[in-house]
Amino acid sequence: MSGRRFALRLAGAAGALLALASCIPSPGVPDEVVQPVPSPVPAETPDAAAPEPEPTPEPPAGPTTFVFEGETTQGGWIRGQAPAGTVSARLDDQPLVLDEEGRFFAAFDRDAGTRATLSARLADGRTIESPIAIAPREWNIEHVNVARRRGGASEAFMKIRRPELARIVAARAVESPVDGWRQDFIWPATGRISGRFGSQRIYRGEPGSYHSGLDIATGESGTPFVAPADGVVVLASERPFSLEGNLLIIDHGQGLNSAFLHLSRIAVEEGQVVRRGQVLGNIGATGRATGPHLHWSIKWRDARLDPLLFLGPMP
Repeated sequence: MSGRRFALRLAGAAGALLALASCIPSPGVPDEVVQPVPSPVPAETPDAAAPEPEPTPEPPAGPTTFVFEGETTQGGWIRGQAPAGTVSARLDDQPLVLDEEGRFFAAFDRDAGTRATLSARLADGRTIESPIAIAPREWNIEHVNVARRRGGASEAFMKIRRPELARIVAARAVESPVDGWRQDFIWPATGRISGRFGSQRIYRGEPGSYHSGLDIATGESGTPFVAPADGVVVLASERPFSLEGNLLIIDHGQGLNSAFLHLSRIAVEEGQVVRRGQVLGNIGATGRATGPHLHWSIKWRDARLDPLLFLGPMP
């Protein structure tokens, strides 16, 4: 073998050994670490986005049933709040007016039965009812052993009376946007109580009309009287009515109103807003009256109410 061919063989063998050695890690030399390249994540499109959960509706604020206070007796009243979410409410067959907070006023006639029911229709379709026990009262009843006087009013009298009654009915139908019904009432005047609400005479077994208001006698005409609560003047007679004399009616809102009879002077005008404690006029004896006194009657719609149940002790 020639020297050149041997040298070539040695060079080829050495190259093979070097190539093999390059594939075997050398002691003490660390391997190169290559981090894997993450696959690209496709961006979410709006159509692929998960839908947001529907927000849970907040329950309406307010009580879960009727809450009220007042005088649950014949001739009495209540102020209260309807259940949260109420769409409409009633006291028996009477619809109630609810303010923005769901508050209302309602009352019980002098001859109301022993039970009444508050009912509310809610926005979710439910109905909530709250029964009320109405306490009967012992009225001052006088039995008289004489026959009740017969005969109706003359046509001449009714010609005068019909327009008066029409004005009274129209005035008491007004429901002004005032909040006197929410207030604690005060005494319009002080003096001797000469007539109580609900008292009645029975003529040989036949009942006469009961007394529809509270009479306060001061002993003289001209004593000023004040508004028991805020309201709007809905009737101020320009001349005396045949029975009531000079008559003033104040609307306290929510169908609640006060009437003052037999006045010697009226100091306010129809449409005027009055405030609790404001002087309204002077006590007198006009109309059918036996002496100077203030006859004060209260009605809630068609229900006649006892003014004493709105008041604290006379000052």
